[in-house]
Amino acid sequence: MEPKTTSVFDIIIWSGAGLSLLGLLGLVWCIVRVGRAKRAKLDDEAMRKAIQSAMPLNLGALCLSVIGLMMVIIGIFLA
Repeated sequence: MEPKTTSVFDIIIWSGAGLSLLGLLGLVWCIVRVGRAKRAKLDDEAMRKAIQSAMPLNLGALCLSVIGLMMVIIGIFLA
């Protein structure tokens, strides 16, 4: 019985899963951040600034999770 070797596709799949998880954590962080701002009952301008500061992180996290999911799908198809 020979030991199982790790293929390149396994590495692509697991690194894609890691990227997706990292993106998901970023999305959760954005939800928590905006939720805290809503609970603080900020005025309209302060709320707008809080949401605008969370927006780039939100889009980056979403992009990261999409890239990770694409890596997982590509790794599964090519394996």
